[in-house]
Amino acid sequence: MAEEKMNVESFNLDHTKVKAPYIRLADITEGAHGDKIHKYDLRICQPNQGHMEMPALHSLEHMMAEHSRNHTEQVVDISPMGCQTGFYIAMINHDDYDDVLNIMEKTLNDVTQATEVPACNEMQCGWAASHSLEGAQELARDLLAKRDEWTQVFA
Repeated sequence: MAEEKMNVESFNLDHTKVKAPYIRLADITEGAHGDKIHKYDLRICQPNQGHMEMPALHSLEHMMAEHSRNHTEQVVDISPMGCQTGFYIAMINHDDYDDVLNIMEKTLNDVTQATEVPACNEMQCGWAASHSLEGAQELARDLLAKRDEWTQVFA
């Protein structure tokens, strides 16, 4: 029996067939005035086999959100997946996949060189006690070490 198509694109993705790490274009949404939001799926951990620990994930989110904007003005948002296996990257009017890969490579290199987590304080963060610079840097280094695999979504 065929599964019912879901409204959320990633719910229609067979998570048993993907091979992390990868970056894929997951969706394009066009606005009323012609702008397009390109949603990329940055999968770091193999679904249902591993996940990022919350302090490392949280710090990586802060660092990618801040540092990615040094390389492009087209990032709308970088947000973690609730399953803790990756992030969604939303970009406006940006359909150059190879450039997205390069932006993420530069961003992750920035993470590995950082000396602090941006906005890691009670005034700027809703859970400032839950951060790990070292954990975020380890995730970034591991992801960069597999850079040549980012375009291979399926096993």
